[in-house]
Amino acid sequence: MRIITDWFRRNFANPQVVYLALFIAVIFAIVLLMGKTLTPVLASIVIAYLLEGIVRVLVKSKMPRFFAVLLVFSGFMVFVLVILFVLLPLLSKQVTQLVGQIPSMFTTGQASIMTLPERYPDFLSVEQVTDIMTSVRYELTHLGQRAVSMSVSSVVDIITLLVYVILLPILVFFFLKDKDRILGWVGGFLPSDYTLTKQVWADVDLQIGNYIRGKFWEILIVFAVTFVTFQWFGLDYAMLLAVAVGLSVIIPYVGAAVVTLPVVLIAWFQFGASSEFWWVVGSYMVIQALDGNVLVPLLFSEVVNLHPVAIIVAVLVFGGLWGFWGVFFAIPLATVVQAIIAAWPIPGDDAPPDRAAAL
Repeated sequence: MRIITDWFRRNFANPQVVYLALFIAVIFAIVLLMGKTLTPVLASIVIAYLLEGIVRVLVKSKMPRFFAVLLVFSGFMVFVLVILFVLLPLLSKQVTQLVGQIPSMFTTGQASIMTLPERYPDFLSVEQVTDIMTSVRYELTHLGQRAVSMSVSSVVDIITLLVYVILLPILVFFFLKDKDRILGWVGGFLPSDYTLTKQVWADVDLQIGNYIRGKFWEILIVFAVTFVTFQWFGLDYAMLLAVAVGLSVIIPYVGAAVVTLPVVLIAWFQFGASSEFWWVVGSYMVIQALDGNVLVPLLFSEVVNLHPVAIIVAVLVFGGLWGFWGVFFAIPLATVVQAIIAAWPIPGDDAPPDRAAAL
C-alpha cells in the first residue's frame, strides 16, 4: 500500500498533473458512457474542427469570420448532398447488382475448383472439394438469411440516420459560428492555471489536425485514382471497389489486406486468368505501393509516426470500445495518448525526455 501511496505522491504532487488527469478522465467518461447518445454531437465537433482550419485561412485573408463560416459551411453542404444523392445511390445500385451475381459467381468458382482434384490428385480429392463447396453453400444461404433479417431490423437505424442527417449540419454550423462563445463557456469550468493541459492540447491539435486533414486528402486521392484505373479497364463495380479501396487507408496495413480480396476476386470472375486480370491486379498493386511510399510521406511529413504495433493495438483497443468510430479514430486517439505521455512530467526532471518517441 505504501508503494502505491508513494507513487501517487511522486506523480501527482504537481497540481497541473492533477488538472490534466481529471480533464482526461472526464472526457473519457463522457465518450465511454454517453458516446452513443451524443454521437451526432461528437461527430459535429469533429467535422467543425476539420472545417475550422479552412475558416482560419479565410479569416487570415481579411474575410469576416461570419462570411467565412457561411462559405465553408456551404461547401460542406454541397459535399454532403453529392454523397447523399449521387454517390450513395450509385453504390446501392452496384451492391444490389453484386449480390444478384453472387450465385453465378459461385457456380463459376465451383466449376473451377472441381477441376483441382484432376490437376493435383495427391493433395485434393473429389470428396474434400465437395465438402468444402457444401460448407460454402451453407454459409452463403445463412448469410442471405441474415441479410434479410438485418434489412428488416434496419428500419429504425434508417430513421435514426435521417435524424442525424438533419441534426449534423445544424450542429456543425453553430459550432463554427459560436466557437469563441462555446470555448469561453467551457473555459469557465477549468482552473485559472492549466498550463500543462494547454501544452498537451497544443501538441494534440497539431498532430490530429495534420493527420485527419492529410487522411481526408489521402482517401480522396486514392479513391479517384483507383476509380479512374478500374473504369479504364472496364472492371465491374468500379465505383464500389474504389470507395472500398479509398476507405481502406483509414486502417493502415489491415485495410489494404482486407480490400485486396474482393478486388482480386471480382477481377478474376470477370476476366478469368487473362492478361486483363493481371493488368488490373498489377495496377492495383502499383496504386497501393505509390500510396504507401509516395503519398503517405508527402501528406504526413509533419505528423509523428507511430510504430505499426502501436497502430494495431490502437485499432484493437478503440475499436473494441467504440466499434466503427473507434476504428476510424484509432490513430488520432493513439496520437492523443502519445502527446500525453510526451508531456507528462517526470518527477525530479527539469527537462523530461520525449518518452513517446519510441511509439
